[in-house]
Amino acid sequence: LAPLLRRVADRTFNAISVDGDTSTNDTVLLLANGASGLDPFHDGALARAFEEAVLQVARTLALGIVEDGEGATKLVEIQVTGGATEGAAREVGRAIARSALVKTAVYGADPNWGRVLAAAGSAGVALSADKLTLSAQADGDDWVVLAQGGATAHPDEAKARAIFRQKRLRLRLDLGMGRAEAVVWTCDLSPEYVRINADYTS
Repeated sequence: LAPLLRRVADRTFNAISVDGDTSTNDTVLLLANGASGLDPFHDGALARAFEEAVLQVARTLALGIVEDGEGATKLVEIQVTGGATEGAAREVGRAIARSALVKTAVYGADPNWGRVLAAAGSAGVALSADKLTLSAQADGDDWVVLAQGGATAHPDEAKARAIFRQKRLRLRLDLGMGRAEAVVWTCDLSPEYVRINADYTS
């Protein structure tokens, strides 16, 4: 089960961020007692179905962590496409998810594309600004392009702000470097987060 759990965790629990910090208690376990008598790894189709089921459960639990984050009011899905590798795409997504400036912009319903691109640039991944395209979406509406080629795409500001006011929104950053992609989830950073973490001593 260990290799399966590592693959699943990389796409779920290791793809979320509330505040960028890691607790010494952060743990994920996958246990099997063999009571069913089945070994899914002896059947390719069954193994794939089993891993997909574990992935769905893990994703539900991981998103619950983000939505229940201290002071969180919004859930943000960050899709990074066009990466040279999946690992590179994931690192860019993580950098955006950890950015306090991005998270406060989301809280303030500010479609600040510059903060997102700046965060992406801090990921330690080779990027080319003129290949970047950043879009935003909420509630299944059409994607609104915020920036293209490293500069503003002159979006309709009212539409862009309306997206950022939603409780759930998506950002998509196309790196233009390849075909790999990754998804990372984060939340906004609100005054309530500061109050909660300033008012207690551990």
